[in-house]
Amino acid sequence: MTTKSKHKDYEKDFYAWAIHNAKLLRAGKLAELSDADIEHIAEEIESMGKSEKRELINRLAILIAHLLKWEHQPIRRSKSWELTIREQRLELIDLLEDSPSLKSELEKQVAHTYKKALLIAEKETGLDQKTFKKECPFSLKQILNQHFFPEK
Repeated sequence: MTTKSKHKDYEKDFYAWAIHNAKLLRAGKLAELSDADIEHIAEEIESMGKSEKRELINRLAILIAHLLKWEHQPIRRSKSWELTIREQRLELIDLLEDSPSLKSELEKQVAHTYKKALLIAEKETGLDQKTFKKECPFSLKQILNQHFFPEK
């Protein structure tokens, strides 16, 4: 199959396109890549980076939401909540080990992520959003600390 017809696979059969272009890259056959394929490869690489960032933010939001639940509903604390908090911390640590540059993104995103966490906490607790502080009451260091569990 020609490079031009392989390029069409990007829109018709992404998997075939990806495999073909990965083989070309590994073989050092950059000259066989079309300009469009190079642009698509760049877009896919950027997309993977954005996906990692989204996963980091989503896990952080779930973690903060559970810390809020832990803090505001002490009677309802459960092993399940504790395990979710511990699991999300481990997942965040794994993501940061794989992509250390995301740590600076994590620090920048705490305020924005807190808004998502508030929605999750409000939905899961039934408590009014006014119950929670307007700004994240936990530092990033506390959020990631395996031994930190907030008390009222």
